[in-house]
Amino acid sequence: MKTVILAGGFGTRFSEQSEYKPKPMIEIGGMPILWHIMKGYSHFGFNEFVICAGYKQHIIKEWFADYFIHTSDITFDFTQGNKITIHNQHLEPWKVTVVDTGLNTMTGGRIKRIQRYIGDEPFFLTYGDGVCDVDINKLLEFHKSHGKLATLTSVILEQQKGVLDIGGDNAVHSFREKSSGDGSPINAGFMVLEPGVFDYIQGDDTVFEKNTLVALADKGELMSYSHHGFWQCMDTKRERDMLEKMWDSGSAPWKLWT
Repeated sequence: MKTVILAGGFGTRFSEQSEYKPKPMIEIGGMPILWHIMKGYSHFGFNEFVICAGYKQHIIKEWFADYFIHTSDITFDFTQGNKITIHNQHLEPWKVTVVDTGLNTMTGGRIKRIQRYIGDEPFFLTYGDGVCDVDINKLLEFHKSHGKLATLTSVILEQQKGVLDIGGDNAVHSFREKSSGDGSPINAGFMVLEPGVFDYIQGDDTVFEKNTLVALADKGELMSYSHHGFWQCMDTKRERDMLEKMWDSGSAPWKLWT
């Protein structure tokens, strides 16, 4: 299965650094948060990624190109016509497709634009600015068990993102944007989607959270996988610094790999 990561927005809530680079490329422990997210999926055996890029998308493409060089030993032999030999590659077993999904495209539109790279298969979807210790295999198992079009991972936090009304059967009965609600489950991302979800996206102006997820919930096609472990987004410098401190401590909860 492929993992789609939304990494094309302007990141206005994190203006301290995202003025110069996409927010998913802001670093924790010397590596972009995008890398941390991908390492998490790779830990569970999912190594094929489609990155929905947009704002300063060239930075993401250049990073992956440089990553190949920076994690290998290289011989530059200028006596042999500028011959370059790669030794001892230390890369993850990833296949990464970076797609320019447009500068001003909304989240749903970005997903629609990568449909041709997904085909008729289910896929994972998450945001490029949050880390989590959710068991991806258990999430997928839950998704397969209910037969609906979409599953999202829900967590309960004080801060509000996309508030969910979840029934006893784990069906999401309604979806609304953040408010001053208290203790309601929120959408943490880390979703599993069937290709039928593309039918709920009209075009570039479709906001996945306000339009697509709402429509799926109304149709009874959106389910919730409750996660009671760690999840944290990186909307602000304070949150970035908190994640950095966790990483430096050697006990970052989302670091499931060795």
